[in-house]
Amino acid sequence: MIFSAMISLTLQRKHLLNALLSLEVMVLGLYTMMVATFLGEDINLFLTFIILTFGACEASVGLALLVALIRNHGNDFVSSMSIHKC
Repeated sequence: MIFSAMISLTLQRKHLLNALLSLEVMVLGLYTMMVATFLGEDINLFLTFIILTFGACEASVGLALLVALIRNHGNDFVSSMSIHKC
């Protein structure tokens, strides 16, 4: 799941929304992998909640950046974020 999200992130770099969705799939894949690993052992699941919290924060920051980009440029193309077009 994580590797497919990495491949998707590297191949579909045109829209920012695709990149954000790929990052979310990576975080969810990491979370499910950690939960599956920690359920068989006697380890505290507190670390998985921290990862899930960081994933939610990453999603909210990414959505805020996406809204700001669409308001400024009118689209979500990654190429419109170039610093050379000031």
